[in-house]
Amino acid sequence: MSLPHAILTALLEKPSSGLELTRRFDRSIGYFWSATHQQIYRELGKLEAEGHIRALPSEQPARGQKKCYEVLPAGRAELARWTAAPQDPRPLRDPLFLRLRAAAVVGTAGLQDDLRRHLDLHQRQLAEYEEIERRDFPPGKDAAQDRLRHLVLRAGIDLETFWTRWLAHALEEFAELPGPPAA
Repeated sequence: MSLPHAILTALLEKPSSGLELTRRFDRSIGYFWSATHQQIYRELGKLEAEGHIRALPSEQPARGQKKCYEVLPAGRAELARWTAAPQDPRPLRDPLFLRLRAAAVVGTAGLQDDLRRHLDLHQRQLAEYEEIERRDFPPGKDAAQDRLRHLVLRAGIDLETFWTRWLAHALEEFAELPGPPAA
């Protein structure tokens, strides 16, 4: 996924200022695609220069007033093109896996504690996603847009479920390793 397409998606959902976008990224899109405030503002400038978005006319022009952006037809067409284009899955590149592989040759010192920390973080994220699901997707909320948004959330829930199960299994393996952890 690319940041410009994430921004176009968010603006099609609701025209927003740069500040509002960064807040929305922090609360929703940021769960699966993160961006800094500077990256978002930089991309807004590029999207505007490319004719994909425009700043809405301000009712009262004032210096320093925040701009509110909307998507133009060219931006909608670009998002539709990108959405329909095939993409291959990306390989999972997580440093934790590499660290486990390295531990096989240099020892496991400190790694078990970090696995516990990761497990705690994933358990908290899973609980947060499940709370969002209870709050935002009650039974019967089945409009097409809601179903697609829920599908994204379900992916997050399923990924966090995977991580919590896998980390619990990894910690069980650590407990069964022969002898003291290698140094």
